[in-house]
Amino acid sequence: MTNIGFTSEHLAEIAVAGIQEKKGQKITKLDMRGIDGSVCDFFIICQADNPRQVLAIADSVEDFVFDNTKQWPYHKEGKENAEWVLLDYVDVVVHVFLDEKRDFYKLEKLWADAPRTDYD
Repeated sequence: MTNIGFTSEHLAEIAVAGIQEKKGQKITKLDMRGIDGSVCDFFIICQADNPRQVLAIADSVEDFVFDNTKQWPYHKEGKENAEWVLLDYVDVVVHVFLDEKRDFYKLEKLWADAPRTDYD
């Protein structure tokens, strides 16, 4: 449970809505709850065509989550380069990649045993 009144699953869905608002592509939710050694409940992964869109998606996720939960990310990084922005909400971690960076890091393959939901 991320906070009183909403679950990590609900927070993940809010993050997905924020991504969809800015036309994030190839959105994937990995359910990490049954994975030994996982650091969170959900990974949300998406991609964008250019750095401007990466930033717009990350900002949209922050706004959607705050508007619905009054939470800001516990930690965030990557906005300087806008190639891979990470938003850490403790139980939910959002990754916004440039297309080629997502192909390079292949997070879905690292966590291939996690149940997966694709939104595109």
